[in-house]
Amino acid sequence: MTREPVRDEVFRDQQEQVADFRFGSEVAQVFDDMLLRSVPFYAEMQRMIAEMAGDFAVSGTNVYDLGCSTGTTLLHLHPHVPKDVRFVGVDSSPEMIGKCRQKLAAAGFDRPHDIVHADLNQGCDISNASIVLLVLTLQFIRPLYRDKLLARIYEGLNENGCVFLVEKVLGEDSLFNRLFIDYYYDMKRRNGYSQLEISQKREALENVLVPYKLLENREMLLRTGFRHVDVFFKWYNFTGMVAVK
Repeated sequence: MTREPVRDEVFRDQQEQVADFRFGSEVAQVFDDMLLRSVPFYAEMQRMIAEMAGDFAVSGTNVYDLGCSTGTTLLHLHPHVPKDVRFVGVDSSPEMIGKCRQKLAAAGFDRPHDIVHADLNQGCDISNASIVLLVLTLQFIRPLYRDKLLARIYEGLNENGCVFLVEKVLGEDSLFNRLFIDYYYDMKRRNGYSQLEISQKREALENVLVPYKLLENREMLLRTGFRHVDVFFKWYNFTGMVAVK
């Protein structure tokens, strides 16, 4: 039986001073619930990524999940790709890595895999890769390092390998950006978050999550060298993109 995720109440109580958001133990314990209630159609995006991964994963290669957090994406991919594909999860948070290892063990995860601690602002080693996933990860990388990280990914991808990039994005102009944010906060309220929780989390993320526009992300992928770039998911200020080397 699948256990219900622990409910996210990180920002439930009034805080005298809201600190910058960090992926520590408090967040790691509730992260699965946070994603389900904070990211629109999160489960469907995971399903779509796993479905497409079945067409891009190549036997004998590596699949990387950069910013693997609690391992949700790795578990979704598992039934869809060849058994001799090695999974490599990378995260900068020791607490997330611990939670990921627990979840994989509890699920009886039996394919070759490594869970690696690394600061993606400093890059990471990518080799013999058929797929690299950046699911709600690049937005937390300092803008100065995003092109460098994508270049490292591109170098480590095999020909016809792909990147899945899921991001929170800015609207292409201020009118739509404002409307999309309003619709997003309405969604969070529908999912049980109070106005206090929404406002305190927004403040915590202000200097930590730096979104680009959809077209800025597309241009970044193209100048890295990817031949084909398309959008597979869009909901107001959230988007999923796939890029092929």
